[in-house]
Amino acid sequence: MTTSHSVHDPVRDPWRSGFARLCVGLALLAVSFSTAAADYTLAVVPQASPAETYRRWAPFAEHVQRATGQPLHVRVYRTFDEFETDLVNGLVDFAYMNPYHFLMARKAQGYLPLVRDGSRQLTGLLLVHRDSPLKSIKDLEGKTIAFPDPNAFIASLYMRALLQEKAKIRFTARYLGTHANVYRHIILGNVAAGAGASLTFAREHPETRAQLRVLYETPGTAPLPLCAHPRVPAALREAVTRAVLEMDKSEDGRALLKRTDLIQPVRASYARDYQPLEKLELQKYAVQTQLGVR
Repeated sequence: MTTSHSVHDPVRDPWRSGFARLCVGLALLAVSFSTAAADYTLAVVPQASPAETYRRWAPFAEHVQRATGQPLHVRVYRTFDEFETDLVNGLVDFAYMNPYHFLMARKAQGYLPLVRDGSRQLTGLLLVHRDSPLKSIKDLEGKTIAFPDPNAFIASLYMRALLQEKAKIRFTARYLGTHANVYRHIILGNVAAGAGASLTFAREHPETRAQLRVLYETPGTAPLPLCAHPRVPAALREAVTRAVLEMDKSEDGRALLKRTDLIQPVRASYARDYQPLEKLELQKYAVQTQLGVR
């Protein structure tokens, strides 16, 4: 008794063989696209050096990745210009940005706020050397003041607007790239005063803070939000939000949050937290470049 087998001969049936190869190829291509789509980026505003920024944010991203099951890669920047260009062009999936950056990114790409720190408001600080003879804002008339970047929100845009519109003083602005650079140039006596943020000043070394004196503090605003591009699936946006909120429930999680300044995370709202800032018309003080708004 013999058994009959159906044997396919690719030489005799080239169409079926080619079609099979095409199906396999398309399947592999789909897997490739699926894998690529599962990798997400987290951009961080360059308030500190790239190395320091990565040191603070990489453990946070790893924790969120474990909680959500989605790869999350930290992207750091040397300059505000590079960071802002990526936001305007929608090249990053998640981003921790200052409030002005958020308004800019929301207008350009529709970025959505997820969480922010709920423990305190963000304020700008105008600092001088502890031994400086300057006693008030009026004493800065005609002086050189250092700022991190033209479009750093609380430490530059907001501060310059208040100095010019409220205090009515004239000064020379010097931009030094990061908050840390501003603090060090004040200590070295290279500038009469410098502006920073309450959050970045609080995490400076005690010896650095001891050499500086607060001359003026701005009114408070909502802190920096962690945002997502609208192309990120709603389910993943919610998963990331929940992962960050859950971090506040463990000692290890709170340690990670403290390093990123999301000390007591709460859900962020455009209407409640950031829409009121649009009345300040800070775009009047923003710097334009060939890349767009800086």
